[in-house]
Amino acid sequence: MRRERWVALVTLVLLQIFVVAAGAHLLTSGLLVEKAPGSAAPAEPPPVPVITASPVLAAGGNGPLPAKSTLAGRLTEALGDPALGGNVGAVVLDAETGATLFGSGADGGVTPASTTKLVTSVASLASLGPDARLSTRVVRGSSPGSIVLVGGGDPTLTARKPSAVPAYPQPASLASLALRTARALKAAGTTKVTVAYDDGLYTGPTISRTWKPNYVPDGEAAPVTALMVDEGRVAPGIRQRVADPSRAAHGAFVSMLSKQGIAVSRSARRVKAPAGAQEIARVDSAPVYALVERALTLSDNDLSEALARQVAIKEGRPASFDGAAAAVHQVLTRLKAAEGVRVFDGSGLSPRNRITPMGLARLIAVAASPANPRLHPIVSGMPIAGFSGTLGHRFGRIHSAYGLIRAKTGTLNGVSTLAGMTTTRAGRLVTFAFMADDIPAGRNAEAALDRLAATVAAS
Repeated sequence: MRRERWVALVTLVLLQIFVVAAGAHLLTSGLLVEKAPGSAAPAEPPPVPVITASPVLAAGGNGPLPAKSTLAGRLTEALGDPALGGNVGAVVLDAETGATLFGSGADGGVTPASTTKLVTSVASLASLGPDARLSTRVVRGSSPGSIVLVGGGDPTLTARKPSAVPAYPQPASLASLALRTARALKAAGTTKVTVAYDDGLYTGPTISRTWKPNYVPDGEAAPVTALMVDEGRVAPGIRQRVADPSRAAHGAFVSMLSKQGIAVSRSARRVKAPAGAQEIARVDSAPVYALVERALTLSDNDLSEALARQVAIKEGRPASFDGAAAAVHQVLTRLKAAEGVRVFDGSGLSPRNRITPMGLARLIAVAASPANPRLHPIVSGMPIAGFSGTLGHRFGRIHSAYGLIRAKTGTLNGVSTLAGMTTTRAGRLVTFAFMADDIPAGRNAEAALDRLAATVAAS
């Protein structure tokens, strides 16, 4: 009975924290509101503290360690589930000391699928910082009456009305950018322009050579460009992606600018914006910490690829698939968390990625450490068992695990992974990684992975 009451209490606390954090983030995510000409500027809202779930998990993290023999017996039995197939790796670490509490195939490289996003997210927070933002700008062109729409790599930029986007975090608005541009042009006496676009922030192929050919047309991801709206989707809520996200974003901007009373040449030209060009208008994304939370909670492929390229730029590497992979490894090396991690993209769509369970569980422990507060959005961003994101529908009838497990999921054909953290029955904070990449056809390994994580929480 005490255990059930404790579960209910923790679940309630996590739900309250989720609501408070979401409200705080919405106030601090940089939502841009236009005011009517001549109206007073809205008062700046008072600062609201951003509360995440990581301190709650850490607060219970100093309990006694679970008995290794008992934990090993239960996990070994669960690992025998035939749904997991022939190549399974598992590890449980004490988050505070890094000691291995359980390991089976812990140092063997496994295809991580979307748990790769943990790697990208840690590198983004460590390299860019949690408060960095991605900017989409309009600048003066090289000739009179010309302007250039410059992509800053924000795939969450939306062509929808802000009121039609209830998601957290609130994205930057292309309509706001068009409105600000029109106001600036009219103030300068300009009512007719030509509009080109610059998506040259990224380099190299827009589709990874390591991805399966059907990923882009099937809507798993858009071609990776530095200028896109609504993650390159044909329409909001539609999986299908446009062939050229940059050109589509330019077309949407031209249409919006025309509605603001600016006559626009519809010739879509890709150019390089003049160095030092005067900025006319801009909109900024939500801060990186909020983008990371979104990428992890929703398993957002497009956003993860964008974040990986931003790391490449920050680390002085080419903003390409290869450059991003090298930059991410460079950052993890500084964190002493690169061992066992080899990636070829930022999203985990590449079947060539290999991460060991030990490397993944160690990385989560690094992110959760009190010594690394900049990395704590990794914890608040991971889905919660039975409640949010890609774990909202998971754990079936394992109600005892609801609210007690935060973990990132990963799924590809024949691959299923789960990596995250929980507190044991006695209150010890642990990290874990359970990974299988040889799942028999027709078998669903998710339930088996959920049982493994629930076993750790109940130990």
